[in-house]
Amino acid sequence: MTEPRVYQMSFASVYPLYVAKAERKGRSKEEVDAVITWLTGYSDEELAAKITANVDFRRFFEAAPKMNPDRRLIKGVVCGVRVEAIREPLMQEIRYLDKLVDELAKGKALEKILRS
Repeated sequence: MTEPRVYQMSFASVYPLYVAKAERKGRSKEEVDAVITWLTGYSDEELAAKITANVDFRRFFEAAPKMNPDRRLIKGVVCGVRVEAIREPLMQEIRYLDKLVDELAKGKALEKILRS
C-alpha cells in the first residue's frame, strides 16, 4: 500500500497556503505560527528553520519537539473526515493542523483554538 502523497509534500510549500487562508479572513501570520507552535512544540526559530530546510510533512512532524497532549481535544471535520476518527497517526497530526488553521480562518478566538 502506498502512503498518501501529502507525507512527502514540503511543509514549506503548504505553509504559505495556511498563512494566505488566515490572512484572507483577517488573521495574521503570527497567529498561524502560534497554532503551529502550540501543536508541535517548535519555537518560532525552529519553525522558521524547518521551513527554510524544506522538510516534508513526515519529517516535520517526526522532528516536532513536543506534540501538545491537548491536541486530542481537537474535534471536527476536515476534508469530509472527522479528525478524531483518523487511525493513521501522521495523517491525524496533519489534519489536526488543518483543523486549527480552519478554526483560525473562521474567526474563532485564539484562546479557544489553543484549547486554553
